[in-house]
Amino acid sequence: MTLPDHHLTQGERRIRSFHPHWKRLIGPFVALILIAAASGAALWFIPEWEFAFYARIAVVVIALILLTIWSFVPYLQWKNTGYVLTTHRFTISTGVLNKSTDEIPITKVNTVSSDQTFPERLLGCGTLTVESAGDRGEIVLRDIPKIQDVRTDLFRLVEDATDGELDGR
Repeated sequence: MTLPDHHLTQGERRIRSFHPHWKRLIGPFVALILIAAASGAALWFIPEWEFAFYARIAVVVIALILLTIWSFVPYLQWKNTGYVLTTHRFTISTGVLNKSTDEIPITKVNTVSSDQTFPERLLGCGTLTVESAGDRGEIVLRDIPKIQDVRTDLFRLVEDATDGELDGR
């Protein structure tokens, strides 16, 4: 997904790869429906007059601009945000045009915690907080899908790394 297999080190294996939870796309989807409905209604109700063609073009251009800003860009941001958990590191990759990648070595992770509101519990997502001994200290990741599984995998890897049993050895 965001970390090709040829970038893995010797003995490193991918545990889990995922995007943020799909709930981030609810707003852009609602915007898509509302903009399409409003522009369709506007095109339908434009009366026939000598500048009706230009009015219709204006409605379409405004609709395309709004769709780009409120639907397409958030979708691209969601699609280009990825998390990869391997036996050696936790990689966070973001960005559409500019790419930003943060890697937290599993051996540097001090604390792993999760937080879920009631609606997030129903959806199976939540906020993951990873505290590391690195420069950034604490990283808060919101809208992580299957939060309990991710937290358990990450915690298990941290425990294995501190016990010296990386990769089950």
